[in-house]
Amino acid sequence: MMTFYTRNGDDGFTGLLGEGRVPKEESRIEALGTLDEATAALGLARSLIQDQTLKQVVLHIQRDLYLLMTEVAATPENAVRFRRINSASVAWLEQQTDTFAQKVAIPDEFILPGETPAGAALSLARTIIRRAERRVAALFHQKLLENNDVLRYLNRLSSLCFVLELFVYQSGGVDRPTLAKDL
Repeated sequence: MMTFYTRNGDDGFTGLLGEGRVPKEESRIEALGTLDEATAALGLARSLIQDQTLKQVVLHIQRDLYLLMTEVAATPENAVRFRRINSASVAWLEQQTDTFAQKVAIPDEFILPGETPAGAALSLARTIIRRAERRVAALFHQKLLENNDVLRYLNRLSSLCFVLELFVYQSGGVDRPTLAKDL
């Protein structure tokens, strides 16, 4: 029978893709945990989305995040070996954002999430992605990550999630989302 635990992390350390182990609270592990949360939040959103094309877009993003996580998990000397996120990945996100933005009305004010379960899940994913971006930026500034496209990808992804949230709302018949300010 397969076990679902290794006992290797019982000492408060975990391995990277490469040599060595680091404390579980190390900045790289914090970034990985946040990226994992983002992937899970996108999975929740995907499970609630009705539009099949949009489901495929979210699935593509989840797979990209998995690839991005391998680079973040790699030691600096191994990172190039795991590099899959590049300018083409960023361009794909920009193209998706532009495509869906043409289909929605962008509000002039801040909105409150919650018009539909799928939209709220996309908003949750967006906020987790923004936290992941901050964690990955710290790695970049600490010289633990060199690929600037990883940062660019996460930055564009949070924008795409906002546009997708609006798309889901408007596709579900919500013409005007709830504004943060009570007018």
